[in-house]
Amino acid sequence: MQIKSYYPVIMTDRVAETAAFYRTHFGFEPAFTSEWYVHLTMPEQPDVNLAVLDRNHDTIPQSARGGSASGLLLNFEVDDVDAEWERLQGAGLPMLLPLRDEAFGQRHFITADPNGVLIDVIKPIAPAAEFADAYAPGSAAS
Repeated sequence: MQIKSYYPVIMTDRVAETAAFYRTHFGFEPAFTSEWYVHLTMPEQPDVNLAVLDRNHDTIPQSARGGSASGLLLNFEVDDVDAEWERLQGAGLPMLLPLRDEAFGQRHFITADPNGVLIDVIKPIAPAAEFADAYAPGSAAS
């Protein structure tokens, strides 16, 4: 299989509110908007996409209809995680994990969207020696 595109779709009963959250706090812009679905993209990075879907829409299989996003963690890799921490904390977003360095090679913090979907804002950093060998040759941290 050759995948042409990949993006998460958040199922919710708060489509407009959720789309507005990602527009306001993360800079996404709508590429398609309806009452039941909003497709968001980054203006300067058209390959970065996120969608929001009404959890009761008939395109959802009946067995899953009415469900909502759970067990999902979105990673947003940024150049300046410290600046994003200050900006989003100042905007009043819930800070569920404070800004910190991880030995496995990340500086990050975790917040959440209106549905409780976790958003991990990260910047790769050099891993501690005990994690360096876990990275594949040629990867960003190797």
